[in-house]
Order: sequence, then structure tokens, then C-alpha cells
Amino acid sequence: MAVKVRRQRPRRRVCWALVAVLLADLLALSDTLAVMSVDLGSESMKVAIVKPGVPMEIVLNKESRRKTPVIVTLKENERFFGDSAASMAIKNPKATLRYFQHLLGKQADNPHVALYQARFPEHELTFDPQRQTVHFQISSQLQFSPEEVLGMVLNYSRSLAEDFAEQPIKDAVITVPVFFNQAERRAVLQAARMAGLKVLQLINDNTATALSYGVFRRKDINTTAQNIMFYDMGSGSTVCTIVTYQMVKTKEAGMQPQLQIRGVGFDRTLGGLEMELRLRERLAGLFNEQRKGQRAKDVRENPRAMAKLLREANRLKTVLSANADHMAQIEGLMDDVDFKAKVTRVEFEELCADLFERVPGPVQQALQSAEMSLDEIEQVILVGGATRVPKVQEVLLKAVGKEELGKNINADEAAAMGAVYQAAALSKAFKVKPFVVRDAVVYPILVEFTREVEEEPGIHSLKHNKRVLFSRMGPYPQRKVITFNRYSHDFNFHINYGDLGFLGPEDLRVFGSQNLTTVKLKGVGDSFKKYPDYESKGIKAHFNLDESGVLSLDRVESVFETLVEDSPEEESTLTKLGNTISSLFGGGTTPDAKENGTDTVQKPSEKAEAGPEGIAPAPEGEKKQKPARKRRMVEEIGVELVVLDLPDLPEDKLAQSVQRLQDLTLRDLEKQEREKAANSLEAFIFETQDKLYQPEYQEVSTEEQREEISGKLSAASTWLEDEGVGATTVMLKEKLAELRKLCQGLFFRVEERKKWPERLSALDNLLNHSSMFLKGARLIPEMDQIFTEVEMTTLEKVINETWAWKNATLAEQAKLPATEKPVLLSKDIEAKMMALDREVQYLLNKAKFTKPRPRPKDKNGTRAEPPLNASASDQGEKVIPPAGQTEDAEPISEPEKVETGSKPGDTEPLELGGPGAEPEQKEQSTGQKRPLKNDEL
Repeated sequence: MAVKVRRQRPRRRVCWALVAVLLADLLALSDTLAVMSVDLGSESMKVAIVKPGVPMEIVLNKESRRKTPVIVTLKENERFFGDSAASMAIKNPKATLRYFQHLLGKQADNPHVALYQARFPEHELTFDPQRQTVHFQISSQLQFSPEEVLGMVLNYSRSLAEDFAEQPIKDAVITVPVFFNQAERRAVLQAARMAGLKVLQLINDNTATALSYGVFRRKDINTTAQNIMFYDMGSGSTVCTIVTYQMVKTKEAGMQPQLQIRGVGFDRTLGGLEMELRLRERLAGLFNEQRKGQRAKDVRENPRAMAKLLREANRLKTVLSANADHMAQIEGLMDDVDFKAKVTRVEFEELCADLFERVPGPVQQALQSAEMSLDEIEQVILVGGATRVPKVQEVLLKAVGKEELGKNINADEAAAMGAVYQAAALSKAFKVKPFVVRDAVVYPILVEFTREVEEEPGIHSLKHNKRVLFSRMGPYPQRKVITFNRYSHDFNFHINYGDLGFLGPEDLRVFGSQNLTTVKLKGVGDSFKKYPDYESKGIKAHFNLDESGVLSLDRVESVFETLVEDSPEEESTLTKLGNTISSLFGGGTTPDAKENGTDTVQKPSEKAEAGPEGIAPAPEGEKKQKPARKRRMVEEIGVELVVLDLPDLPEDKLAQSVQRLQDLTLRDLEKQEREKAANSLEAFIFETQDKLYQPEYQEVSTEEQREEISGKLSAASTWLEDEGVGATTVMLKEKLAELRKLCQGLFFRVEERKKWPERLSALDNLLNHSSMFLKGARLIPEMDQIFTEVEMTTLEKVINETWAWKNATLAEQAKLPATEKPVLLSKDIEAKMMALDREVQYLLNKAKFTKPRPRPKDKNGTRAEPPLNASASDQGEKVIPPAGQTEDAEPISEPEKVETGSKPGDTEPLELGGPGAEPEQKEQSTGQKRPLKNDEL
């Protein structure tokens, strides 16, 4: 036992040390507890946060809007984001980038790159020979990759979240379209790294929407499966998802709600943007027709005019969703020519007829992948802004065969709210109610390898093998291990996508490379040489499809096993030491007992066991025999990965991009600080010049003082116009500080005079109430008095001193001219009020906490009352002598001290009696005291 105790003490110390470290970590992280989500749409984004005291809140941007356009304007010396960038799209369309997410993870020959160029011809796309991707060429000096542009947007979203949360934020969950493949997901993660964000998870936007729906309807989920279809048509794409909600039993938390993605269908290009582009084309044709014969240029060749038309098309689409027709109008569309044309909803539906025909497609794909029928779907819920188009709802309702479409979810914010709930669940700083999320693999992944086989003696051939790693609609996150047998030398295998037959020919071209990675193993042969006597259990490759849906190869190992016969076990030194110590305290065992104790680990059939027949135990020196056991040896295998779909940015290039974005952010902050300093200086100059002509400022200043200030202000204004453009932030702040110092006396005099009436009125009220309180306190009968003479005298002294200070200061102030520094200061008035109020509050608190004094009682237990015919002296009344006579001064005995309920901290005990108090001759003789009534003092 002594040995065990000694082992436990260090463990306790280790446990306490770990607790201390954890507490220190929590304290260090206390200022960064907030987490955020970014619902990254094609047209706009929604940002949400969770922080202590703020559960799941949508972040307002600088314009106090709940969604922010995903637009960036990049100029030589400045950047614009959100609504500011949207307004710059008209002035500088080439430098204003939008819908750039469509280029993420795509090489230059991808059809979507050509489609983007056709939609936005004002942008110049250059070729990156290293990664076979494209860059935005803003100018000869400015060039950015789509990942860098997205990194800027994510950094901007974080700044909005931090301003809203009033604390730094690094942890985030970002939504991505469910149809994003491995290359596209890795591109988003790289953009997040450039922004300095720690991505807790890339969550599919349809999964985030489903989670938000389930979280707010947790009470409606039970053990019966509920199948809900979400139809999400946004700006750039359409996704249909079938989700099953059900209560399931978990090991960690018992019965908990679960959502499982059962089926997914999508259309990458069906959305509101394509409708707007067709409307833009229609408006451009109408404008050209109006100017036909004027030898005018085609409006399509003017990027600014096309940007105006796209903005008008966006507005027109929204209005036509609620109206049968509307007038499109743009002032000064091109060459100062106004444009006006009437467009009807019928025309709009004719323009997009083929788009509306594609609406049922994602529904059929989702049903096929889920292996369900429409009869099994309980409800179809609309998500996304483009579902507000009436024709979309009409076609969809007919396709699903339901009575109505569900609109009981916030179509714009559901994904952001679901993502931020997941962020809180993944963060260690918050405790949320569990909600099990089982997402599904959209694109199957398999492993392909070739090995040599001997079909006939002496005849060898190569056999191509495929092993499904992650099947379509299988759950993730998930880890898998594949074992390669019959390999004793270095070899390669390939990781590719599986059967993508559910994609159409056009979708396959957009999808890109179907080959992911070639894995080259090095060191397999060396591992076999290292363990020649061991049996090979194969080469094991460990794969991980994480929460973000990103595949990784964790490690590859060569595993060997052999049987090992252990030598007979001898008694360990530690056991001998324990037995010796135990024997010193009378706890030792006999040799027989020791043999029986060690034999308990042997099998019952062994002869060494002491059975019921009393067979003698084995001799003390005999050693135990153990069965042979397996020894496992694992050798790490070297891995070289050859990425085939889209190479990631090299670490050095990624570090350069990170630094580049940090420099741009720092430049923006410095620019904002300088603009703020310049605006403050300019505002101070104009406001102060205006104040110099106001009566309240003229009253407290001389003509010479105003002329001096006015001259300085005019000089500063001239300096700001001439030299202020090149002035630094420090120079602007110094100039402002100089002017404020000059005007400090003037502003002080005005502010003091503004405060005088209110402060003096408050002081008068306090003095009057304090005097009344003191007067009332002195009228309390002596026998009921709870305040000492010292206390009342102290209050009276403070009241008199305050009255005297006020009158003297007012008199002195009246003698001073208004242009001089006042002697009556608001801070002094406040100090006098605080001192007086402190004395009054002390006495009020004392009265509040003082218990009533008990009164003497007679022998019958009743209060002693004087007889009706008793004389004045018998009743203890005080005789007041007539005027002109003095009362005989007789010595008064020391009054009896009585315990009171005085508050701790009272400086003097309360006394009964004293000079001028009523004598208690009868009550004292009986030894009884009459208790005070509650309303008596």
C-alpha cells in the first residue's frame, strides 16, 4: 500500500498543474471568445456572431444593413468593399470585381472561365502558367488571384464582425456551395488563411440552412423520421436538398435531434444572375433601337453603361416579382442620353423561359440520390432570393405536386444562422444543445492501383484494381484505412473521383479534372528488409475526409507481426520492495499466500493452482509460464503527393499573399485614420467660426479674443486646402490640438455658464431639504432621539458652511467680467453637494437601521400609564416657567444606558435622558420600559 500512495501524489500534483494551465488558457482567451460565420453567396454575404451575452446575431454593416454585397473595388491607392464598391461599379467597372467566386479552383480552360469573361468583358483575365489558373489584371501594377480577392472579402467580413462584437475574432465557419469539389474547397481555405481566419469548418450552405431550420424547431423533432426538401435558388446557382430529421440515441448525450442529408441535386448556373443578364441584354437592345439611325455606338461596348443596365435589371427583376409591368429608366445612360422603356412580367418570363424549364431538374436529382419519391416528402421549403420570382414558384409547385410551398424560414439569413450555431458548437468557449449533423458526400472518391499477378505458372500480368474510399451520399466526416497486400517494394497508387455519371456532359467539363492525386510511396522495400522474420500485414494508408469535406492522407504505414514467447516471469524488484515494506507493518504474507496470490492470473487447468482438494502450491522458486503473444511493428512510409486537379499555392507564394493583404489592410487603416483626422480638423474650423457669431460666445469674449481666434482658424483652413493634401496624420492631429488649446478658455467659460442654473438649483434644493431634515431631527423627543448632538451639530455646520460658500462665491463671481475665468465652477458646486449629501445620507441610514427602544411595563405586563388625576410632577412632565423666570438648575443624574440597534460603525452610543429630556421616575422605579410603537421616534 505504501508504494501505491507514493505513486498517487505526483498524479495529484500533475492534475492540479493541468487545471492551472487550463485556467490560464481560459483567462488568456477570455477576450477572444466570440466566433463568427460567413454565408458567402454569389451576390451578397451575411455575417453572424456569437459572443457571451449575444446569442446568434446577424451583424450589421457600416450602412446598418444585414447583408453586404460581395464586391471589391481595387484602385492603386485604395480599396472599397460592400455598398461603397457597388457604387464604384458605375464609375470604375474594370476595377470593381464581383462574382469572382465562380473562378475559384478552376483552370484557365474551364468553361466557367469563358462564361465569366463573356458576362463581364470589362475584366482582363491573365494566365498563371504555374497553376494554370487566371488572375485579375487591374492595371500594369495591380494583379490579384481569385483567392486573394476572396481573402480581402473575408478579412472585411471579419472587420464588420469585430466592430459589431467589440472584440477581436479569429474563429469562423464559412459556407460553401454543396457542389464545390476538392479544388474549390481548398481554394476557399487558402483565401481564409490569407485573411488570417481560423476556419473551424467549411459547411455546405444547404446543410447550414437545414441546421438552422432544425435548431429553431427542435421541439417538433421526434423518433419518427421527417423528410423535408429545401429548394434554394440564389443569385448564381440552385440546390435542392432532402433532409431527414429524427431523434437518435447518442453515446455522449442520450437522445438528441439529428439531421441527415439524404439527397442533393444542383444546377451551377441557374439563378437570379442569369435572369438579370438576360434582362440587361433586353434593355441594351431597346436602347440601341431608340438610337437607331444616329450612328451611335453599341451600348454593349461601353462598360459603364452596361454596369448601369445590370443594376437596373436587378431592380427590375425585383419589381416585376410583385407587379405585372414596370418602367425601366436610367438618366444619362450613355453620351448624356436618358433611357426609358416599359417591361412587362410576360416579357421577362419569355426571356427566361428555358431557365424556368430547368427548375425541376435539381428536384429530380435530389430524389434519385436519396432513392425517395415525392410522396415521402412532407414539406418543400423555399430558400434563396431568386425563389421570390413568381414563375419559379409556379413551376416548382407543379413539379413537386404539393398544395403549397413552405415559406416559414428566413430565406436570406438561414444559412448564416445555422453556420454560426455550428461555430458555437465547435468552439470550446460555448456550450450549446447538441444537434447531430450527418452531411453527405456528393462526389464519390476511390483509390486505384495496379499490381502484378501470376495467372498461370510463369505468366505474369498487371491487374488494375479500384477500391471505393468514400461512396456517394455516404456520411462524413469519416476516416478510412485501405490495406495494400502483396507489396514488398515501393509502389504508387492514385486517388480519383468515382462514378460521376449523375453529372451531365456540361457539368463534367465544368467539374474539371477527375483525377485528384498520385501517391508515391518510398521505403516499403526497406521496411521489409528491416523486419525479415516478421509477417507482413500489408501497407496501410489512413485517409480522412474532415468536417469541411476536404480529403487528406494522414499517413502510410508498413505493418508487421510475429509471435513472441516471453521468458518465465520473475518477481519484479518493485513487488519485492512492496512485500518487504508491508511485512514491516505486519502486512506481510506467508509463502503459501504469496504463491496463491500470483497464481490467480493463471488458467484454472494449470497445476500450480491450489484447488479445493488442497493440492500443495508450486515451490517458491518455480517461475510462471506465459502463452506466446503477438508483437506488432509499424514502420512509417515516405509519401510524395502529386496533385492532379489543381495545385495549391506553394507556401512561399502563400506567405507573400498573406503579407500583401496585410500591407493593404494596414494601408487602408492608415488612410482611414488620416481621413478621420482631416475631417475632425475641418469640422472644428467650421463649427468654431460659426460659434464666434453666437451670442453666448460673444458674451464671454472680447472683440480682440474673437479676432485672434478667427485669424488662427482662417490660417488653418487655408493651410488645410493648400498643404493639407500632403499632410500626414500626425500633422493634422497637431494642428487640431493647437486650435483646441487656443479656444479652450472660451469654450470653458461658455460651458460653465450653461451648467450654472442646473447646478445652483440642485444645490439650493439640497440645502433646503437638509435644513428641513435637521429641524425635524431636533424636534424628536429626547427619550426617542437616535441622533447625537455631535451628529446634528456636524450637519448644521456643513449646511451653514455651504450656504456661506455659495453666497460668497456668487458675490465674487458677480464682480468679475464675463470674459474672465469664472470663480464659480460647476465641479466645486458638485463637490459641495457631495459633502452635504454624504452627511445627510449617513443620518438617514442610521435612522433606517436603528431598532425601536423597549418601554417599561408594569407587573401585569401592561404599559405603565400615569393616573388621570396625577400631578404634573408625578407624570414626569416638564414645567415651563413663565416668561421672565428661570428654571431652577438642579443637578441631573447620569441617565441609564440602553442597548440600541445602532448600525455597526456608529461612532457614539445612543442615550436615553440627558439635559432637557423627560424624567422617567415612575418607569425607572418599576424597572419596566414601554416599547416604542413602529411610528414613534
